[in-house]
Amino acid sequence: MLTFLTRIFSNKSAAAATDSYTYNQEGYYIHPTNGRHDPKVSVIMPVYNAEKTLKKTIDSVIDQTIGFEEIEFIIVDDKSKDGSRSIILDYTDVYPNIVPVFFKTNNGSPATPRNIGIELAKGKYTMFIDSDDWLSPNGIEALYDLLEKTGDPYAIGRTIKVEDNKRVVTGEYNSCEYRESINPCSIPHIFQHLGPTARMMRTQFLKDHQFRFPHMKFAEDKQFFIDVLTNCPNISTTKDVIYYVNRFKDNKSLVGTTTIFEKTDTNLAVIKHVIQKELPEEIERMVLNRLYEFDCITRLFNRHHFLRSFRKDKYYQKFAEVLETSKNLRYDFTENFFEPWHKVLVELFKKKRYTDIEKIVEWSLKDTTKETLIKKDGLPYYRLPLDEPYQWARISMLAVYKEHVKENDRFILRFNIYGDYLDKVNCFVIRQRDNELMENTLPIERIEERLFEVEIPLELLAQLNEASYTLFIRYHDYRKLHIKMNTRRIFEYGGKKIDFYTTIGDNFGVNVK
Repeated sequence: MLTFLTRIFSNKSAAAATDSYTYNQEGYYIHPTNGRHDPKVSVIMPVYNAEKTLKKTIDSVIDQTIGFEEIEFIIVDDKSKDGSRSIILDYTDVYPNIVPVFFKTNNGSPATPRNIGIELAKGKYTMFIDSDDWLSPNGIEALYDLLEKTGDPYAIGRTIKVEDNKRVVTGEYNSCEYRESINPCSIPHIFQHLGPTARMMRTQFLKDHQFRFPHMKFAEDKQFFIDVLTNCPNISTTKDVIYYVNRFKDNKSLVGTTTIFEKTDTNLAVIKHVIQKELPEEIERMVLNRLYEFDCITRLFNRHHFLRSFRKDKYYQKFAEVLETSKNLRYDFTENFFEPWHKVLVELFKKKRYTDIEKIVEWSLKDTTKETLIKKDGLPYYRLPLDEPYQWARISMLAVYKEHVKENDRFILRFNIYGDYLDKVNCFVIRQRDNELMENTLPIERIEERLFEVEIPLELLAQLNEASYTLFIRYHDYRKLHIKMNTRRIFEYGGKKIDFYTTIGDNFGVNVK
């Protein structure tokens, strides 16, 4: 049935897709269906001109291991101009639990379509999917079972960003381990990834708190999930892959057509929204740190578009607006920055040292082999391309190659680690560069105060796929620390050529051929 459905579409459905609907006072039409009234999960999908990807997305929901009959699939078309509505109606003819909703006019963002989906949802739990992405076959079941077990209002799993030649784990802090009923703020980076991917929420929780997406061209999901997470007493997480994000080159989205200044304007609106919430200071610091550091420093300045721009004054004018929002905060918002040199950038801006800002941004983006120094305090620092007092910026953690020994069937690697979290070192990771789902972990032994050792079985290396691998230390559960080195070792084992090499950034890597 499914193969037939995805290849053949009736003329009747195509004709039904013409704009001949009776819209309600809110400007949308709900297509009559005969779906069950007690689904386990409601899946909400906004659609706009998605005919090229829509069938794959819908099929991924239909093929869920939980059973599609347990799902209410609310598909909200935001006045598409292509054949999206026809495709939706063809599926509706076969599956009564698909609920099509058609808007009379386009809303300009997925906010309103998602909000309508929340209002209509009858499932015990709700999750979202975009019309160009797809779900892992057991994605819904994994999150459903987790929430049924814990009773929490919110669960999140692993999201994989799929590029033309690469698969990348996004927001790894969300899905690095199985956690049950934890305080969301116990994950320091929890507010760094706020898209709708790979997360499920109790529907009544959303409705009781009247959570809705604000009408914005950009960042509407950011504000929504900030509101959700800051009201969640507990959440649960899983390592299971739930969601695949489509980032193929031929896939264009609204985000790609939004300028950096439009994005910053919406981020400013979110900052003001958060400040008005008067959250407890610890939580407010976490939320605003993401908005100030990542959205208004990294995305605004630490990008090549800033260096290439002939109108850098526009960037500085916009950042002045950002700083204006921080004037009445109870604390210095730069104290929570993950990158200490970002704090230097803010200080330079306040002193109008714009040329120096350009220097450190260029250093960040173009200087692949950054100079570091271990000071007398035993802590690591970057040397910035500036004069005192801005010459040095702290690094939270630094690992430096010391030596290696190849003995029979094992490769022993020793390295020094400097920084703040020596007691939080978890393991050594060998991860395939073009597919981050493929990884092996090995235990790390602490030899001295700052000297660590890992034993890599050569048999393990010989069993790896022929590919390039990144090697790093995992610490504090999910954070990555690459090992700085300037040596190379090539040998053969088990019919494979093992090439330990130095990357362009002076990091430790290995090729297996």
